[in-house]
Amino acid sequence: MYKYILEGAGDINWMAIFALITFFIVFVMAAMLIIRSDKAFINKMAHMPLDDEPSFSNNEIPATHEK
Repeated sequence: MYKYILEGAGDINWMAIFALITFFIVFVMAAMLIIRSDKAFINKMAHMPLDDEPSFSNNEIPATHEK
């Protein structure tokens, strides 16, 4: 059924071009955010799973399941 609808729509190459342009814009924006991000923050997040003790800022207390 969808095949006949798409055939009746005519030339739909603009959908492929739109998808390519959208992907390119999102990719470039993501790359810019990564390049412009703070290197110290990225390094801290990268080493976070390897830390033995969690570091809490602003006197945050972690939620526990036991009371």
